[in-house]
Amino acid sequence: MYFDSIAQGYLKYQGKFKYYYNDISKYFNFYLNKDNSILEIGCGNGALLSRLKGDTKVGIDFSEKMISEAKTLFPELEFYIQDAEDIQLNRKFDVIILSGVIGYFDNLTEVFESIKNICFPHTRILISYYNFLWEPFLKLGEFLRLKKKSPKQSWLTKKDIENILYLSDFESFRATNRFLLPINIPVLSYLFNRYIARLPLFNSLCVSRFINARPIFHQKENRREEYSTTIVIPARNESGNIEDAIKRLPKFGKHIEIIYVEGNSTDDTWDTIQKVQEKYKDTHDIKIAQQDGKGKGDAVRKGYSMATGDILMILDADLTVPPEDIPKFYEAITSGKGEFINGSRLVYPMEKEAMRFFNTVGNKFFSWLFSWLLEQPIKDTLCGTKVMFRDDYIRLQANRKFFGEFDPFGDYDLLFGAYKLNLKIIDLPIRYRERTYGDTNISRFRHGFLLLRMCWYAAGKIKFW
Repeated sequence: MYFDSIAQGYLKYQGKFKYYYNDISKYFNFYLNKDNSILEIGCGNGALLSRLKGDTKVGIDFSEKMISEAKTLFPELEFYIQDAEDIQLNRKFDVIILSGVIGYFDNLTEVFESIKNICFPHTRILISYYNFLWEPFLKLGEFLRLKKKSPKQSWLTKKDIENILYLSDFESFRATNRFLLPINIPVLSYLFNRYIARLPLFNSLCVSRFINARPIFHQKENRREEYSTTIVIPARNESGNIEDAIKRLPKFGKHIEIIYVEGNSTDDTWDTIQKVQEKYKDTHDIKIAQQDGKGKGDAVRKGYSMATGDILMILDADLTVPPEDIPKFYEAITSGKGEFINGSRLVYPMEKEAMRFFNTVGNKFFSWLFSWLLEQPIKDTLCGTKVMFRDDYIRLQANRKFFGEFDPFGDYDLLFGAYKLNLKIIDLPIRYRERTYGDTNISRFRHGFLLLRMCWYAAGKIKFW
C-alpha cells in the first residue's frame, strides 16, 4: 500500500513543505477554539492534528503504518485504524476535518453518510483540497523529484464537492482560496500570499482551497422545538414609537421577553418606556434599562446582558422594520435555515422616504464589500434587525477581544463575530417603511467614514492574515 510505504520518515519529508502545511493549519485554527472536540479523517501521521487547537483530538486513517507512526510521534492524541466509509466511533465531534484526502476516496458520498453518525447539529465540516489548475506544476515537481509521487486523485471541483455534500444532507456555506506561492521566497511570498492572493482573479489561481460545511439532516427530522425569544429595542428620541412596538408585535414561540434600552434621549422617551411597561405589565414580559454608554451597539450589549431568551433579536425603535415581520426571523432560525439571520432592506421596493439616496448608495457599497470580506452574500449590513441564538452570542462575546469593541452601531460587531464563529449567515428580505415619528440618528457622511475604517480594520483580521 502506498501510504504504508511512505509512513516512516514522512514527517521529515513534510518539513520540506512546512511553509505550505502551516498555512493549512492556520486556516483551520482561525475557526477552532480550545474547547472543540476534533476528528481528522485521513489523519496520516497526525502532524496536522497536533497543530490544531482543541480539547479532544482524534485521528483515523486506514493505513496501519501511518497510525503506528502517529501514535509514536504524538502519544497524547488518539488515533484509530478505520475506514472513512465506515466510521466506528461512539461519540460526536464539534469539528470534522478532511485535509487533502477527499480525492483519494472511492466513494465520497459514503464517507459523508458515515460522518452523519458523529455529528451534532452544530458540527462543522472543514475540507481542504488543491486547485486542479496546479496539477501540471505538481507533476513537474514529481518529475524533478522535488516531491514524492502520489496516487492519482479524483478531479473534484468546488461544485462537485458542494453537490456531493448536498446529496448527503450537508450544506456548504463558505468557500475560501488561499496561497499563490506555496514555497517561501522571502518578502515575495509574504506579499503574494497575504495580499495579492485575496484579490479577485488572483484568488481563483490559488493552490489551496477550503470548504466549510454543516449538517442539515437534523432539520429534516421535523423535531422543531419551541424557543423563548428576547427582543431588544434600543431607543433614542423615539417616544412616539414605543407603544406601537408592543401593540404591533405578534405572538410567536414559547415566550417573548421585551427589553427597552433607552440611550441619551432629549425627548420623553424614557418616561414613555416606563409608562408602557406599567400599562402592559399583565400581558407582556417587559424589562427596561438606560444604557451606560453611547451608541446603538452599547445599547444592544446592555439589553443582551439582561436577556434570558433562547433567541436574541434586535428591533429598532423607529419601526422602519415592521414588528409584524419579526416572526419570519424566528421561523428562519428555528427551522435551521441559518444560524445568524440578517434583515435585508435592499430587496423589495422601499416607501418613498424610507431611505435617502446617498444612504442607499452607501448600503449597496457596503453590501459588496461585506460579501467579499465574509465570503457569504450579505445584501444589507446595517439593517437593525439581526437574530441569533443566545448560546452563540455568549461565544461571540467571549471571543470579542479578537476584534475589540470598535463598533458603536453593533451591526459589524455581530456580523464579524458570527463570521469568526463560522455561523451560516443568511439574509431575510423585509419591507422597509418610512418613519412615522422622529428623525434618523445616522449621519450619512461622518458615520460612513467610520464604517469604512471599521471595514479596513476588520479586513486585516479576517481577510489579509
